[in-house]
This record gives sequence, C-alpha cells and structure tokens, in this order.
Amino acid sequence: MKAAFRSKYGDASVLSIQDIEKPVPKENEVLIRVYASTANRSDCHILTGKPWAMRLFTGLFKPRYKVTGTDFVGQIESIGEKVSSFKTGDRVMGFGGVFGVKSHAEYMVFPEKRGMIKMPVNLDFKQAAACLEGTFYAAGILRRLKLEAGQKAFVKGATGAIGSANLQILKYYGLYVTAVCGGENRELIRSLGADKIIDYKTEDFTKDEERYDYFFDTAGIYSYKKSKHLLTKNGMYFPSNGVKNFFLAIIHLFKKGKKVKFSAPRDIRGTLSFIKELVEKGKYRPVIDRYYPLDKIAEAFTYVATGQKIGNVVITID
Repeated sequence: MKAAFRSKYGDASVLSIQDIEKPVPKENEVLIRVYASTANRSDCHILTGKPWAMRLFTGLFKPRYKVTGTDFVGQIESIGEKVSSFKTGDRVMGFGGVFGVKSHAEYMVFPEKRGMIKMPVNLDFKQAAACLEGTFYAAGILRRLKLEAGQKAFVKGATGAIGSANLQILKYYGLYVTAVCGGENRELIRSLGADKIIDYKTEDFTKDEERYDYFFDTAGIYSYKKSKHLLTKNGMYFPSNGVKNFFLAIIHLFKKGKKVKFSAPRDIRGTLSFIKELVEKGKYRPVIDRYYPLDKIAEAFTYVATGQKIGNVVITID
C-alpha cells in the first residue's frame, strides 16, 4: 500500500510516498480503507518533532511512527474477532490524538475502543475529514464549559480549523461572538455566525471596548498579557499553544478572578459524537481551504506550515 513515510524529524522535505506492507488488524482492531485525512497543526508538530517535549511521546531521536497522520475517514474492510461495535462496510471517522495514528496511508488499523465513530450520514468523506482535528480541539473544550446564552466570547484566528469551529459551536450555545480575521474573509466569518468582526490588518483588536467571558487565541501567537484587559473580572483565556502557556495555567489555578486555562484532549469518542450530532442537525459545517492528493502531501505540509490556511487542508487518498 502507499503511505506518507519519513525516517527522521524535519520539514516537509523528509516526506516521501512509499509502498509499505498493508497492516493486519489484531483481535480488538479494525482494518480501515482510508479515503481522506487532513494535514494540520498537530501533524506539523509530529513531523518536525517540535516542541521538543513532544519527543517524550513520539521518539527522542527519531520518530516512533514512520507514517504521518492524526485523523482519518474511511470504510472498514475487516474486523478482529473480538470487535463487536463495528462491522465490515461501516463508514467511520476518527482522531488518534496529538501523537499520531499513521493515517496518511491507503490502509490503517485502529482499536475498536479508541477515538472512532460512524460518520455523519449527511457528509462525504472529504467533508467528514474536515470535522476532525481542529473541530475536536474546539469542541473538546467548549462542551465542558458552562456556556450560557448571552455570554460574550472573543475568537482570535477565526478562519483557522480551530477558530472556525470555535465560532460555530459558541453560536450553537447562544453566545455573542466577536471574531478576528483578515478583511478578505469577512463574508465567510459572517456566514458562520459572528456578531462582530475585527479586521486585524486594519484594526487593533486590543482596543476593543467590550469585555468578554471567554477569550480564545486559536492562532496561538498572542500573549495573555496583551489580551487580559479584554476579559471580564472572572473571564477565561484559552491559548491554543498549550505548551507555552502550561505553567501560566498552573499558576492561575491558585488565583482568583481572570484565568488562563489549559485543557488537554480527552474523551475523544464523546467529543466526536457531539460533533456528529451538530453536523446532522445542520448546526456545524466544516471549512475547507484546499485539497491535496496523497502523492502531493509534502506540498500540503509546506502550505499548512505557512499558517495561512483557511479552515482545513484535506488529504484525499483514492
């Protein structure tokens, strides 16, 4: 089978498409014919081995997994003898977490009990792929908060995979949302439900006079110090660059008032089921920037690394 393969950490130049052995599922695994995946921020961290703390889990000096990929959609081709909740032919989607699952390949195996569910009935494979990594990070935080209609939220980086998901889910809960984006994407962000839009190219968002219950820095490039004045007295700041803000979040555990919050991914199946429910209700639509076939995956990684993508970059595998 064909797969995106690398033997060392580095930029997209270390990737190549190689023929490798097709995996065989264990008794508690399923074999999936992969039809689509994404190239995303998590994938870029795994590819480069940066930040270095990741290598404690992905391999210190060389990558533990030679095949890249963190999310997938596809169809089950065969199942292990102890698998009971899926059957051959099921259309599935899943997210394996920040350290990878070798999904940039024609076939992969995946444990039945991990982060995998049946696909929404109203999406095709490519659309479903765009409901995974970024949407999971947004939904995984938001569904655990006590969100109330009428609260206010600020989304910095609203055109990204996480930001566009944050915006839509916040509106699902009835919050007032201010979104920051480039002016050329104003109509897209308005169509996703934003109540107020700030063009970062022509306006200084730090001068906004409103105060917010939640601040989401989905771009991961602004500091709490520059943004905390936009929060209410008990407001919460959520950075997407968790490693950089981890210790700041620990310190804020012992402080009253404004908080920096760090939320590690968990309950993948529950969060994916929540996303599926939103999709099937017509309350969420994935934003897709562009598509790349598997044999152009190095180009996809190069583009994602620029930080300029709008929504998701989908890898098609067919």
